[in-house]
Amino acid sequence: MKLEVVVLPVSDVDRAKEFYGALGWREDADFSADDGLRVVQFTPPGSEASVIFGDKLTTAVAGSVRGMHLVVSDIDAARTELVGRGVDVSEVFHDAGGVFHHAGTEGRVSGAHPDRADYGSFASFSDPDGNEWVVQQVTTRAPGR
Repeated sequence: MKLEVVVLPVSDVDRAKEFYGALGWREDADFSADDGLRVVQFTPPGSEASVIFGDKLTTAVAGSVRGMHLVVSDIDAARTELVGRGVDVSEVFHDAGGVFHHAGTEGRVSGAHPDRADYGSFASFSDPDGNEWVVQQVTTRAPGR
C-alpha cells in the first residue's frame, strides 16, 4: 500500500487553492459536481502523495489537521524558500528529548539538531485555516524506508 491522498479540512477553498499554489505545489485537479462537491488536489514537488480539499469532502473542522510532514534534504534552504514564498514559518528547531518533536511547541530547542542527525531538525507552518505542516530534514533514510 502507498499513501495517495490526505484530505485537508478548509473553510475557504479558493483561499486554500491560492496558498498551496503559492507554495509551488502542482495543481492536479479542480472539479465540481452538480451536488456541490468540489475537489481540489495539489502535490508537493517530488512527492507521490497529494492533498485534496474542497466542498463536501469531510466533516472535520477546518484547520484541525496537525503534524503532516514534508521531508527535505536541507532544512535551512527549505525554510528560506518558504519564507520567500510569503509563508510564516517557525524558526528551525530540534526537540529537547532528541527522539521526535512533541505536539505543539513543547520541548522545542532553537536551531537544527546539534549533530544534524537525520529526522532531528524541523520547522513548521500552517495554512490559512491552521492545518499544521512540519518540515523535517532527512538526508539518508533509515533502513527499510
